[in-house]
Amino acid sequence: MQQPVIKYLFLGLLATNCLACNQATKEPAAAETPEAPETPVTVTGINTDPMTDSIVLNATSSFLQKNYIKANANGYLQSNFTHPGQFVKQGQALFTIKTKEAETIGNAVNKLDSTFRFTGTNSIRAGENGFITLLSHQAGDYVQDGEQLAVISDVNSFAFLLDLPYEQRPLLQNRKTVDLVLPDGEHFIGIISGTLPSVDPSSQAQSIIIKINSSHPIPENLVAKVKMLKDLKEHPVTLPKATVLTDETQSNFWIMKMIDSSTAVKVPVKKGLENNNRVEILSPVLTADDRVLLSGNYGLSDTAKVKIVSPGNINEH
Repeated sequence: MQQPVIKYLFLGLLATNCLACNQATKEPAAAETPEAPETPVTVTGINTDPMTDSIVLNATSSFLQKNYIKANANGYLQSNFTHPGQFVKQGQALFTIKTKEAETIGNAVNKLDSTFRFTGTNSIRAGENGFITLLSHQAGDYVQDGEQLAVISDVNSFAFLLDLPYEQRPLLQNRKTVDLVLPDGEHFIGIISGTLPSVDPSSQAQSIIIKINSSHPIPENLVAKVKMLKDLKEHPVTLPKATVLTDETQSNFWIMKMIDSSTAVKVPVKKGLENNNRVEILSPVLTADDRVLLSGNYGLSDTAKVKIVSPGNINEH
């Protein structure tokens, strides 16, 4: 009896081992490869509208010529017909001076003949049209011959002085006018009338004289902006600034360009003109059919899987 039982047990163990071996020798199922994630992006194309390159420089208003009103005799100021900021015309009386001697002689003469009406006063008049920018004395002051009484800023000498770096002088070649903008946004067409024969020792900038025709007075020392054109291109290939990426040193530049419906590749580019919104692409040659990543392009690898979405949906991913 025991031998058949042992035999059956042995056959059961053998069958179990064979089944385990068969399961162990079976090849494992191939692991499923996960799909690469797609980055949501927006795309744009090239533009060939005209593009300019300009620089903006400062120009300061100034009265290039000032008239210094001086006393023509020793005496007392009897009259003062002016005040600071007043506009005066050429020949207008500004001061009268009466000397001690004139006062004494005048009283004696008037006693002898009252019809003579001797006053003994000297009148001082404005030499040019302009604004009184400084008053040094008032009525009743004693002044000496040649002493400064007032300063008149000659209105005909008013101009803006443009601080032009000397290396930028070629920008003035064949140029007669510039666009001048005041701090309040008022625009003028400035006429280049000359240059001052010196440069600032620290900035090496030369002062360019710019005349304007204004219907209202403009104060002195007002800083305006002058925009000067450096270059003009009629049909450049440009992209929005957001499409052009760079490294930390800003020495290498590239764009991410679509090569099919879902793949973007890194394309090194060479830049040309730039303004606030767009960049000229000198190389490689881009066509109207090219699509370039506008947003979602930062940090993408050389060959990246992307998903083109509308600008309104990109923030939803």
